[in-house]
Amino acid sequence: MNSAPVFIASTGTISSIGKDTETSLQSLENGVAGMDTMHWLESSHKGKLPVAEVKFSNAELASICGLNEHIPRTALLSAIAAKEAVDKSGIDLKSGLRIGFISANTVGGMDKTENFFKPFLADHSKGHLRNVVHHECGSVTEIVADLLGVKDFISTISTACSSSANAIFFGARLIKQNRLDVVIAGGADALTRFTLNGFNTLMILDDKFCRPFDENRKGLNLGEGAGYVVMVSEKIANTLKTKPTISLSGYANANDAYHQTASSPDGAGSYFAMKFALEMSRLKPADISYINLHGTGTQNNDIAEGTAVKRLFDPVFPPMSSTKSFTGHTLGASGGIEAVFSVLALQNDLIFPNLRFETAITGLPFKPVTELLKGKGLKHVMSNSFGFGGNCSSLVFSKS
Repeated sequence: MNSAPVFIASTGTISSIGKDTETSLQSLENGVAGMDTMHWLESSHKGKLPVAEVKFSNAELASICGLNEHIPRTALLSAIAAKEAVDKSGIDLKSGLRIGFISANTVGGMDKTENFFKPFLADHSKGHLRNVVHHECGSVTEIVADLLGVKDFISTISTACSSSANAIFFGARLIKQNRLDVVIAGGADALTRFTLNGFNTLMILDDKFCRPFDENRKGLNLGEGAGYVVMVSEKIANTLKTKPTISLSGYANANDAYHQTASSPDGAGSYFAMKFALEMSRLKPADISYINLHGTGTQNNDIAEGTAVKRLFDPVFPPMSSTKSFTGHTLGASGGIEAVFSVLALQNDLIFPNLRFETAITGLPFKPVTELLKGKGLKHVMSNSFGFGGNCSSLVFSKS
């Protein structure tokens, strides 16, 4: 196994709780959740199902990142978070370094495609073709890569809710193998009617604000946003004005192949993803300072993840929480956003609360943190991202 370190040079994010990393951290510290009544998404469920929308229109997002407002909302969110991460890194993407952009999403330009078909089906001479040309997921990545000026390596990952986590550790592998010097990795997803209706059909949406890891949880709230990290090799890290102190020390992907949309009851995929990530980082369970749980708030997911955590960490459990209680479930973006939150936890020595938790899940010998914890001397943070189809990934971030 290649032991060369991969450092986190910077982060960028946008979600329902903040327009950037700084405002997101403020919301996490102050316990401010982003769920509300639908504002931008037009749906028959408006006023019935809360969502965690980014608080800007497409026109406002386009103005922030310098793109056209008619491109998919996912691309606008991606561009804002990726540009923030690049700008904060202090790295000149035109300096001759080998640069990669690995971005995840699951909806592509579906928000625009949905708008195309209503007038088109009524009259085949109607509908703007600009609303369908960026439908597929890879087009979103290419729009943002062009904006950033990245040409050396561009790839799109779409593995449901583990997409961004897989993008991040794919980027780390390319750095470790000396294929790239710098990788901007993470992902983005915007809310769409198709996604909302699909999750509603599965009967896993909560009509109140979600309660991850609570005995009385009813489901998840859908959210949107983007999160990226800029990763660099040790050689590049040593050239930066401020040397990074956070590294991606471990990562793993496992697939229990149990069901198309449900986790296995014994949490096999979750367990092996966490176990192998720990082994790669050369850590023991007791070394983990905090777990950012996948924690969607659904009956199936939380008991499966909890069972896996019990199996791996019993009898001593680290503090843990689900930040989806702040942002909702941002689907393909969740791994990237929560990677940013994990880095923030290490940088600021903070453990974020699991909002609205009241009652521990029967059969689990632990419960999530319910208040902001400071000064715990965090050294290693695990971030879990477990997706449909049993695609489970865990990342371990470490502070030097």
